[in-house]
Amino acid sequence: MDRSKVTYLIGLGILFGLYLTSLYNYLLFHSLAEIFSIVIACGIFIIAWNSRRFLDNHYLLFIGIAYLFVGSVDLVYTLAYQGMGVFPGYDANLSTQLWIGARYLQSISLLLAPIWIGRKLKINFVLLAYGAVVALLFLSIFPWQIFPDCFMEGRGLTPFKKISEYIISPILMTAIILLIPRRKEFDHNVFQLLMGSILTTIAAELAFTFYESVYGFPNLAGHFFKVVSFYLVYKALIETGLVRPYDLLFRNLKKSEEALRFSESKFSKAFRSSPSPITISSLAEGRYIEVNDSFLQLMGYSREEVIGHTVIDLNIWSHPSSR
Repeated sequence: MDRSKVTYLIGLGILFGLYLTSLYNYLLFHSLAEIFSIVIACGIFIIAWNSRRFLDNHYLLFIGIAYLFVGSVDLVYTLAYQGMGVFPGYDANLSTQLWIGARYLQSISLLLAPIWIGRKLKINFVLLAYGAVVALLFLSIFPWQIFPDCFMEGRGLTPFKKISEYIISPILMTAIILLIPRRKEFDHNVFQLLMGSILTTIAAELAFTFYESVYGFPNLAGHFFKVVSFYLVYKALIETGLVRPYDLLFRNLKKSEEALRFSESKFSKAFRSSPSPITISSLAEGRYIEVNDSFLQLMGYSREEVIGHTVIDLNIWSHPSSR
């Protein structure tokens, strides 16, 4: 069976297994789905961070740093989910606030990421900026309690939560629009997977506008879309980075090598087929390194008689000063 079909079937099997888990215990399903996305987010950061000295496309490095902080917020969101019991005294509003904060952070990061295609990223500045943003997010939700309410028991989602989801979706669409003109900077397969990941993230956001309970079907569907979205990111950035690093980490180097080989091929054809005698020789001694057929015909020598010998050896120039 084709490898892609096997991967597809495994993916469907995992999703079906998660669905069965949700029937048994929704908290278990939710935790597994979120842990999966958190692990992927950390994996993206590890790949990007450890290859930062060699990256010629800083889009990946920016995404790696961004997803590390998105994953950290998602981790707190997972622990704060209703029924986990990690943050006593809080209701479902806490986890919904953290979810909206993480999704704003993720969508704006994807919107800004194309800026760093072809530009050098100031790593320390970006780390400090994300650290400050996440710290302010946590402060606004926990001690300050100024983050707008997102879920009210007995009433469901607040207008702020629904409007935020509708704002996040256009932000993600804009990220796609900005990335399309730069698609040649990515391997074709990587680009398609990134597009698929952003589109499924939009589907997840739209699904989350319909739920009235954190255990309802729209919430379940939204998390399925999120799992698929992060799986596509895994395929695009982690698997490709490990299995085919030249398609991801060193794409510009690969393109330069291909251009060089093509240039060498054109030069070789022009050199050998030229009707004019052409030679390549060392400057100091005039020792022949390569000659074309027109030169051999003109001088009456074979290639073996010429290559490695000097112009003096072959009596082509009687006096070195003339050469």
